[in-house]
Amino acid sequence: MAIHSPKLPVRSIPPALSRHYEAMGWWTRETLGEILAEGLNKHSDKGFHVHSVVRPYTGTFADVELVARRLAAGLWARGIRPGDVIAFQLPNWMEAAATFWASSLLGAVTVPIVHFYGPRELGFILNDAQPRVFITAENFGRMTYSPGVSEHVPVVGVVGRDFDELLGDEPLAGVATVDPASPALIAYTSGTTREPKGVIHSHRSLIFETRQLLSNYDPDRGRQLTALPVGHFIGMLGAFLFPVVDGIPADMCDEWDPTRVLSLMNSDGVAIGGGPPYFVTSLLDHPDFTRDHLRHFGPIGLGGSTVPAAVSRRLTDLGLTVTRSYGSTEHPSVTGSATTAPEEKRLLTDGSTRTGVEIRLTQDGEILSRGPDLCLGYTDESLTAAAFDDDGWYHTGDIGVIDEDGYLTITDRKSDIIIRGGENIGAAAVEDVLLTMPAIAEAVVVAAPDPRFGERAAAVLRLKPGHTMPTLDEVRAHFAEAGVARQKWPEELHEVDEYPRTASGKVRKHLVRQYVAESARHLDREESHA
Repeated sequence: MAIHSPKLPVRSIPPALSRHYEAMGWWTRETLGEILAEGLNKHSDKGFHVHSVVRPYTGTFADVELVARRLAAGLWARGIRPGDVIAFQLPNWMEAAATFWASSLLGAVTVPIVHFYGPRELGFILNDAQPRVFITAENFGRMTYSPGVSEHVPVVGVVGRDFDELLGDEPLAGVATVDPASPALIAYTSGTTREPKGVIHSHRSLIFETRQLLSNYDPDRGRQLTALPVGHFIGMLGAFLFPVVDGIPADMCDEWDPTRVLSLMNSDGVAIGGGPPYFVTSLLDHPDFTRDHLRHFGPIGLGGSTVPAAVSRRLTDLGLTVTRSYGSTEHPSVTGSATTAPEEKRLLTDGSTRTGVEIRLTQDGEILSRGPDLCLGYTDESLTAAAFDDDGWYHTGDIGVIDEDGYLTITDRKSDIIIRGGENIGAAAVEDVLLTMPAIAEAVVVAAPDPRFGERAAAVLRLKPGHTMPTLDEVRAHFAEAGVARQKWPEELHEVDEYPRTASGKVRKHLVRQYVAESARHLDREESHA
């Protein structure tokens, strides 16, 4: 008898809220597999393009669907059933699409894992999610598959080695029947905890999110290049679901190379629609950029990272229409601005509530949200209990203000995270690794402003007596040896004799953040006078 994945813990949705979402048509009886199958049948001839140096691919939706259905058949033959967990850690390759589509057609729960996560994060995720299947790559960039990390996963396929051996001779027909209220995805995000948090989404929340986002897009936007890693669930949906539902070609790149992207704009006519600011500013700052490239930019939606006002203004001065949005892995689309909103609102606020979403502020300014795209909770039930109340409100941990027109502006974060280029970095996890260095007595990690990625990790260190401050290279070597993903490495170091503390001895991190920000401003002034 096949052994199946354990049942995932999900929070109770208030019945009145469920009835309201269903009555409004925001929640339907459809599943991810059903809307995928419908879209693939309707748009089978649309192009599917992977712009890659190491693993390029050109085909159609029908070509990739055949691989997906053969993979689904092969997994079914190996005992995989609806509700089982299928994880993948792949770059933006065709095989990642085939895995997501196969998982959806089988009614399984998909776990996308960003390809640059190291063995430490990957090991935690596989242990937490307990997948029955793990699909990965033999190597890509700094990522190299180590069999030991997945030794407890029953079915493993490695692209470049034995992935094709998982494919059945005949494709799976039809779509598995599952409850649309059941889990469809576990997305892992690093937040305030020392380990990634597993965020559970249902078919209903993901389908609503898909349609809600597509309703905000320009219908004539043309071919869109997906650069966000498909191991991040929004990148996965943007690359593998949105084009199928919307009937446009799928274009993606497996690494962000501004030279290549600018060339693709000219040769293939692909467009950039936004994302974290770095994806846009790195193009504008590149020596190959010309004003002619601007014709490939539609309305630019910025989010997923801190959006400096200077960036919004710069894009506006180039004649581009810029909007900002606010959301999270738990609640993907909370607020955003329409392209028709007043410029001041589009550039300086995080927008008004999206369709179906409600927000309110607590006495201390924390943002509470709920809506049809809100997740089902976490794999860790204690985290769910702490973040959701009985009325269905999600306590975001973010601080904000709402103006008289209903536009939200994020002013601070209660949760101690650094958002670097759209990727959440938990400060506590970085601090833990720093504290394993012999010279360091205490480590406080905070967000520092970064002109490219919005924020970066700044480590403020108190040393043990008789030790000298480690260099940045020494810290990088230590993190590499610990197997920590590179984006989580500290990018600047500060030394202090003591931290500002509360009466109970806790470090007052907001004052540490002020110290780091003032250090950056002081350095900028020195460089400007040099």
